[in-house]
Amino acid sequence: MELFGIFLTAALINNFVLSQFLGICPFIGVSGKLSAATSMGMATTFVLVMAAMVTFLIQQYILAPLGLDFLQTVSFILVIASLVQFVEMVIKKVSKPLYRSLGIYLPLITTNCAIMGLCLFAAMRHYSFFQSLVFALGAGVGFTLAIVLMAGIREELELADIPRSLRGAGITMVVAGTLALGFMGFAGMKF
Repeated sequence: MELFGIFLTAALINNFVLSQFLGICPFIGVSGKLSAATSMGMATTFVLVMAAMVTFLIQQYILAPLGLDFLQTVSFILVIASLVQFVEMVIKKVSKPLYRSLGIYLPLITTNCAIMGLCLFAAMRHYSFFQSLVFALGAGVGFTLAIVLMAGIREELELADIPRSLRGAGITMVVAGTLALGFMGFAGMKF
């Protein structure tokens, strides 16, 4: 039950994008088309899970025993950058159209603060290996849910009669704020 609580909290209650406002750049930038948003969500989820595994092992077996906790941020950044480069190479090899559609936002996963936040939160909360994995999976599902919801709404808004002053970034911010308010409703859930 504890693992389910960690998963649900990361996915809904403390959604990295809509509650903690981490990972806003790809959330706004890639949420124009549903297909690109889904792909970005899956790529980010993969990087989140892999980063959680690797950073847990580095923290537990290298940094903490040697008293090198002050190198945590630097080592986590190196892990995240390496993983993103790996994901970028795989996507480029497997699907060139997907690689082109994600464009500049794929390398930006490296600087996605949601991934760094996940690694630091898991270490700070002293999660076990499995708790870290569940936390990462929940955060990835929450990120994907948020970006896919945003993309679906934005695609529908292209067909709507929006006042000229709200078109583009204006309506995007209104929708993002409304989604954030909706996700705040999950905060009252008890486990």
